[in-house]
Amino acid sequence: MPPTKVSRMPRTLMLIVVILVALYLTLCAALFVFQRALIYHPQPRAASSADSVLTLSVDDAQVLVSMRQHAGPNALIYFGGNAEDVSRNLPDFSQAFPDYAIYLMHYPGFGGSSGSPSEEAIARDALTLFDKVYDTHPHIAVVGRSLGSGVAVRLASQRPAARLVLITPYDSLEGLAARQFRWFPVKWLLQDRFESWRYAPHISVPTLLIAAQHDDVIPPASTLQLYRHFAHGVATLKVIPDVGHNSVSDSPDYLKLIGAGI
Repeated sequence: MPPTKVSRMPRTLMLIVVILVALYLTLCAALFVFQRALIYHPQPRAASSADSVLTLSVDDAQVLVSMRQHAGPNALIYFGGNAEDVSRNLPDFSQAFPDYAIYLMHYPGFGGSSGSPSEEAIARDALTLFDKVYDTHPHIAVVGRSLGSGVAVRLASQRPAARLVLITPYDSLEGLAARQFRWFPVKWLLQDRFESWRYAPHISVPTLLIAAQHDDVIPPASTLQLYRHFAHGVATLKVIPDVGHNSVSDSPDYLKLIGAGI
């Protein structure tokens, strides 16, 4: 007997299910393979003189650091966002913090640094830079913005930073990714997690968290969750009004707050 309409329905439904599952698994595989291209957006370094660039040899990589030398005990090490040319901060930082040597690290693949960016590579380079700077500057303020806040808090939990400033910080990259890709098993796919909440309890130096009132990238709940992981009395949270995630540095309060935090 020829198949009836009723008997053909389960086969059609099963085929649709198989196609949807295959498509979902393909998307999961694509997220896993290309995730770092979604996280990191390397930028070239703005033109600068050779004497304002420090080159560090780390394993088989060359790490470039835009810098302003200054004698004395104070130094500021800065880690930028996932699409930031940190060298562009050099003029403003040099003017705002005249008593500090300034070091702005270019992540692997950024600003002429060799290699490819990853959480572990960046953490390794950050430790190397801190140890290099600490040889001549015992009072180091560590500052991180956006993605770099995760680099900064991890570094400060492992080295004797004097001050810590976190700009538009988050509790974890995993948490942010889970909100953005809520239909995918981010917990199992993500390689670079930047779990700032894990390092915050180990921080004992004065810490300032700077949030943007209209941040459309880092939810306020994420920043607040991180803030709550610091020991009582260690951290302070300040919110800059009327600015967003990318415009926070346009506020006249931005450099003033960083200066107060270092």
